[in-house]
Amino acid sequence: MASVFAITALAGCSGAGGGGGSGESTVLTLATVNNPQMKDMEELKGEFEKANPDITVKFVQMEENDLRDAVTKDAATGGGQYDIVTIGAQETPIWGANGWIADLTSYAEADEAYDVDDILPSVLGGVKVDGKLFASPFYGESSFLMYNKELTEAAGVTIPEHPTWAEIADAAAKLKTDDVAGICLRGKPGWGELGAPLTSILYTGGSGWFDKDWTAQLDTPKFAEAVKVYMDILKNSGQADPVSYGFTECLNLFSQGKAAMWVDATSAGGVVESSDSAVAGKVGYAHSPVIESEESGWLWSWNLAIPESSQKKDAAWKFVSWATSKEYIDLVGEKLGWEQVPPGSRISTYENENYLEAASSFAPITKDIMESVNAEQFGPLSQPTVGFYPASPEWPALGTTVTQDLADVLAGRATLEDVLAKNQPIAQAAGDASKK
Repeated sequence: MASVFAITALAGCSGAGGGGGSGESTVLTLATVNNPQMKDMEELKGEFEKANPDITVKFVQMEENDLRDAVTKDAATGGGQYDIVTIGAQETPIWGANGWIADLTSYAEADEAYDVDDILPSVLGGVKVDGKLFASPFYGESSFLMYNKELTEAAGVTIPEHPTWAEIADAAAKLKTDDVAGICLRGKPGWGELGAPLTSILYTGGSGWFDKDWTAQLDTPKFAEAVKVYMDILKNSGQADPVSYGFTECLNLFSQGKAAMWVDATSAGGVVESSDSAVAGKVGYAHSPVIESEESGWLWSWNLAIPESSQKKDAAWKFVSWATSKEYIDLVGEKLGWEQVPPGSRISTYENENYLEAASSFAPITKDIMESVNAEQFGPLSQPTVGFYPASPEWPALGTTVTQDLADVLAGRATLEDVLAKNQPIAQAAGDASKK
């Protein structure tokens, strides 16, 4: 591991800033989502700091919606508050094209330990603009169904490897009790919270936010039908107070054995199988439920990027390279457990015998799903852009607005018909702006 832990300062890289080479102490501020894998990164950062005593990394962890708001404002205004930011596959190409984040191509090419060719192609494509690298994937994910085998067996419920939403709705109704939710699904507003599974079910239901010509689809029957499927199963068999539940809340509920099923990110596999989980060793995995399409998994990655406004780009790259390297994955496996390594980013992870043994229950299906995802065509309806979410600056505001209104439907404060009718012209205005 010494090769990556002792990376020397890189000179002559395009866009390079100060830090990590002058002998002065450099403090890097990293803004990140409060997901378990990022908490692991903070726990292990001392290894990096021991190898780089002139650099200290300060973590600022936030809930997903708060993180997006904070880093978007800082990057867009050139505020310089953060030296490293955790951003998703949706933001990276847009921010790169806008010049908000640094071009990392020269850094990656000069850093032999980084090994860009080892990154999964589907994930690497999401962090490039015109062939240039603008962020480094920390972990990648699709989605799958997790279920508590003890609960399903006790209820006489069988979960198919490739279930439909109708089959999962039936199973959830049978599994729901006064103490256990039949299923946990995200209901928390936010384009990356409720918006993630909602977008997935839209695609598999033959719809989407826009067609290939940027025509908004909210007023179409297929859009309404797909949303209704999701909301009905959540209302009838889901957790109480669904609008309070995003990824983290469902993770906690399922890991405590208080939800029989959970449809969410494949990256959750290592967490629900960890020693802290009450359901470790009891979880079954299946492909995400479908309506029309053969697959309905999403494609996402959390990535580390360096804002163009940072004055410490050399030092920031040292940490980015370390935290997204093969050696870091080995470190997580050795220090915290192989089931907890960041998944879905590097080819070598799925060739590592230690990982494959520890993650045997979920690693093969994760790889299978991620390789099955078609980023150009997630469902029957042709998309206007490549990628799971519409690659448009208008999308975050639209997704946030619609999911906030749909939360009102879940809470009984609005009807689905009224919400979709209200938001169709808003969506069309966003689609028209995206054409320009």
